Amino acid sequence: MSSHLNPCIAMVAGEASGDLLASLVIPGLQSLWPGLALQGIGGPRMEKLGFDAWWPQEKLAVRGYVEVLRHYREITGIRKALYQRLAKSPPDLFMGVDAPDFNLDLSFKLKSQGIPTIQFVCPSVWAWRPERIAKIRESVDHVLCLFPFEPPLLRSHGIAATYVGHPLASAIPLQSDKSIARQSLGLQSQHKVIALLPGSRASEIAHIAPRFFSAALLLEKQYPRTVFILPVAPGQMPLVQKLQAKHAYPRNLILLSGQSHTALAAADAAMVASGTATLEAALFKCPMVIAYYMPWLSWQIMRNKRLQPWVGLPNILCQDFVVPELLQDQASPTALAQAVTAWLEHPQRAAEMKLRFTELHQELIQDTSNLVTHAVKKIVGA
Repeated sequence: MSSHLNPCIAMVAGEASGDLLASLVIPGLQSLWPGLALQGIGGPRMEKLGFDAWWPQEKLAVRGYVEVLRHYREITGIRKALYQRLAKSPPDLFMGVDAPDFNLDLSFKLKSQGIPTIQFVCPSVWAWRPERIAKIRESVDHVLCLFPFEPPLLRSHGIAATYVGHPLASAIPLQSDKSIARQSLGLQSQHKVIALLPGSRASEIAHIAPRFFSAALLLEKQYPRTVFILPVAPGQMPLVQKLQAKHAYPRNLILLSGQSHTALAAADAAMVASGTATLEAALFKCPMVIAYYMPWLSWQIMRNKRLQPWVGLPNILCQDFVVPELLQDQASPTALAQAVTAWLEHPQRAAEMKLRFTELHQELIQDTSNLVTHAVKKIVGA
């Protein structure tokens, strides 16, 4: 272990959303410990802040039971190698950033070796797979929660937890300027702009992007001058371009390298794959339709483990269908296009949605970086 004046923190952020969350709290840790060493598995945002990524996060960015089985040997091999490396040279703390299926097993083994462990982002036991509660209690010393209802739930099961707010709520302004966002993308103010966010994982994009392309073609017939913008997750541009070569897509489609926040700020409406991007869209008050599609077997398994009628984070947090959700066969191009049209043709409904999401935004704003740093400091003992 390192000196507590210059501690070493190992982290695993298994996908783009984890990379984003970690990057928003790392500066606070570095302000407390200028010589902080950060290592493990992370993404490009973390690496820009000095994180030493031993494996690229794309190796872990797999969702769905069938998809995980295909990559099971490689993923478990990475976890075993990472554990051996950390056990040989123990960090002062291990922090798992989301990715609970990977991180909880790793945390359990590291904790048994006397290494303090934190899980940043509570596994969504309130939405599905409640059996993971026992696993969380055995594996981590503390959970840093993004949502206010999570710590009381965890404490009732004997798990130490702190509400730290969602760092995106502080990073995204309560009111964004659509005209500035459009100007930065070279878009005309009078055109309708629809954002397409088909996910960050390769498996998601492969299943969802073609449906979004087809829905966009229908919308283009209805609104000929519409511009479609697709912010492509890091490392996924070749896949999106390959899908373009195989599937018809709208004439006015612009691929962006990242820039999802700018796209959501500029858009009149969006089609968004279920995940963290739906919360980002809500924080930008962007009218959206939440969609998801996965292989049939994965869907059958996951649907039977759901505890709530909603899958989208904004709807779960509001406990209401504030925005439509179209899952599996419901996520047809026609249904997606109709859901977007409903937002465009009913501005009063969109205004009501913006009020709901403004309230949600205000609730999630906390000094997340400072709260995370304080919790880490207590556990490291510095």
